[in-house]
Amino acid sequence: MSSEVASPEFSRPVSAGRLSATPSRHPIVADPAERAALARRFDLISLDRLEAVVMLTRRSDGTVQLDAEFSADLAQACVVTLEPVPASLADSVTVIFDPELDEDAADALALQHPEEEIREPLTEDAIDIGEVVAQQLSIVMEPYPRLPGVSAGDPADTQDRPTGSDGDAAEVKRDAEPESVKPNPFAVLVGLKRSP
Repeated sequence: MSSEVASPEFSRPVSAGRLSATPSRHPIVADPAERAALARRFDLISLDRLEAVVMLTRRSDGTVQLDAEFSADLAQACVVTLEPVPASLADSVTVIFDPELDEDAADALALQHPEEEIREPLTEDAIDIGEVVAQQLSIVMEPYPRLPGVSAGDPADTQDRPTGSDGDAAEVKRDAEPESVKPNPFAVLVGLKRSP
């Protein structure tokens, strides 16, 4: 029994076979339905805008280089109060699509060398530039959004904390986020690739 694979929420496939050494420019904008679907995917309160300019270039070694600049307006739920935390984001990403690379090799490279350029397999004729932008958006969003002035020690944040042996609330290090080292975005998403 075959299982149907859902298509990406913000899908903008571009034929790799038509690319050349001359960069091709692709402006893309998510429509309201796509933004709503991405908001559900990334657990956002809202995604009010997502747009990007993507450049695709065929390199002399047969790989395809994708350079994207994107910006977005969104609202996340505060991890303490659950109230909306608005944000305007802008970022860029470069991905090398390699026809000699398979999924397993790409995953291994992303995990072993997260500081190096992102390399993905070029297994089909089309490159989905919308999905690349969506994945990068998920990486640059604030992982622990809080309203200004709200800290992890506020009473609203201690209601569900486990208690220690002395009856006091056991310390939960919500502020112990990873240091701000920008990871390889696709390294973070390796585990999600194989999800149904």
